[in-house]
Amino acid sequence: MTSRARSRLLGALVVPALLVAACGGGSGSPTGDASAAGAEPVTVGVVTATSGALASYGRAYLEGLEAGLDHATDGTGEVGGRPVRLEVVDDAGAPDQAVAAATELVGRGVKILVGTVSSGVAVQLAPFAEENDLLYVSGPAAVDAVTGVNRNTFRSGRQTYQDVAAAASLLADPRGTVLVLGQDTAFGQGNVAAVQAVLGARGATVEQLLVPATANDFTPFAQQIRDRAPDLLFVAWAGDTSAAMWQSLQQQGVFEATEVTTGLGDRATWPAYGQAPQDIAFLAHYVPGAADTEADAALRERVAEPDLFTPDGFVAAQMVVRALQEGDPEDTASMIEALEGWEFEAPKGTQTIRASDHAMLQPMFTARLTGTGETRQAELVEALDADAVAPPEAGQ
Repeated sequence: MTSRARSRLLGALVVPALLVAACGGGSGSPTGDASAAGAEPVTVGVVTATSGALASYGRAYLEGLEAGLDHATDGTGEVGGRPVRLEVVDDAGAPDQAVAAATELVGRGVKILVGTVSSGVAVQLAPFAEENDLLYVSGPAAVDAVTGVNRNTFRSGRQTYQDVAAAASLLADPRGTVLVLGQDTAFGQGNVAAVQAVLGARGATVEQLLVPATANDFTPFAQQIRDRAPDLLFVAWAGDTSAAMWQSLQQQGVFEATEVTTGLGDRATWPAYGQAPQDIAFLAHYVPGAADTEADAALRERVAEPDLFTPDGFVAAQMVVRALQEGDPEDTASMIEALEGWEFEAPKGTQTIRASDHAMLQPMFTARLTGTGETRQAELVEALDADAVAPPEAGQ
């Protein structure tokens, strides 16, 4: 990423109000100023968390979005001679704040929304997009309910079903009792449903332990898990309380009482696993370098240390550019048609937007962590083909 792009991104992250951020490559790239570029910019509303518990996810997403736009437009920041301008707003992971921001953007003529990292936000913005005839591309928000909710809504990341299907590949025998530990949020509830759909269908007895999202002391919950001693603990956790949660599991002897599997979190959480990584089977949404693709090389060239949700931003930019190249920014239906059924090369490998319900079919991975503390690195164990983890079509 150029220094100019970094300065724009930094501004998008630190200013809590709506911010206009022009995107482009090196010297000679457009600034987003219509008079300077000679054409009216296409404004894309980016509604995501840059503060609060999910702020690290929002930062990674925005880095990927900038990198993806630079790559997909060959460094020009333009599609069809028109600059693409990102207007970033911090929703702090709050649905009401996100809808208010989206309402303001729509009032100023914005027809494309991207960026959501919170599942609770995504399930509110999806019907909003349909009501206002927008193209909406959800980001890292994993809740399965976004898939197939309406024709206006797409996703650039994975969904919970794909997480659980990847985890299932780690289990020699999926039978027995599976306890899902998560927060009592749309994300946590969605994981319970997905574990039931995937592992329950294979003979497992699925139970749940959902923790209030405001909790900071996890000792009582860790003690419950140890005492219940399930055959498998499936951990679905997001946000800045991860370190305290993992520490409590270790202190209460959970790893001695049961097998544990979870999604490999963002880099900031890796030191928090303490001595546990050798006792955890990790499913992984993204492992840098695991896919030998031009898109992944482009992402890693522009972002020095890609994180968990950096590819979700990169893919969102690819989708926006595709919609603008093949559709009309003033005609939402044409942009939707441009994306339905599209197969393309992404940082993770070949991905396909399923036309029937807009599921993002994509490879998934399993991984291990090597090293200790701040020096830990993720290593690929297995790449899972997109078909092997594909969710059932919505409504079936």
